[in-house]
Amino acid sequence: MPACAIAPAESRAARAQACLPQGLRRPTTLHVAGSSSGGQATGGNKMDHAATLRRMYDSINVGDVDAFGDHLAEDYLEHEATPTQDSTKAGAKALIKMMIAGFPDLRFDAEDVMSIGDKVVARNRATGTNTGSFMGMPPTGKGVNVQVIDIVRFGDDGLVHEHWGVMDTMSLMQQLGVVQGPPA
Repeated sequence: MPACAIAPAESRAARAQACLPQGLRRPTTLHVAGSSSGGQATGGNKMDHAATLRRMYDSINVGDVDAFGDHLAEDYLEHEATPTQDSTKAGAKALIKMMIAGFPDLRFDAEDVMSIGDKVVARNRATGTNTGSFMGMPPTGKGVNVQVIDIVRFGDDGLVHEHWGVMDTMSLMQQLGVVQGPPA
């Protein structure tokens, strides 16, 4: 049966994904077996930490900082805090608020998500238009498109307890016109 043929057991979403050209399909999630926690919640319920991370991105994409924060544990620790950012849950929410204020159409689109035990790694693309003040700079009106890598550790409670992240900040500043790009 061709990939786009209708099969009764398939969901509409699965059929739609199968019919898209490979480059337009939603990225898949890799779950690696043999990890220490296996994503098990107390009580034996299996948690999909990769899906939780995607929901966190979805919350950012609609500007819902509180929904984003609902996924962070009270003892949350940001390992990549900036000098002006607190490394706590409140600091992470403040950072997202600042980013949304500077880029009201901010989007984080996961391109690859891998889940290994209690950690999830995501390679995503952050896009947006700088129409608000950002890091003390006036709006430039310019669009940005940068790569971001997030590594998050989930606890048995299903909440994020730690985050490590890398954003292509140089490219961000070049796209905003704050830093000159490399010579042509």
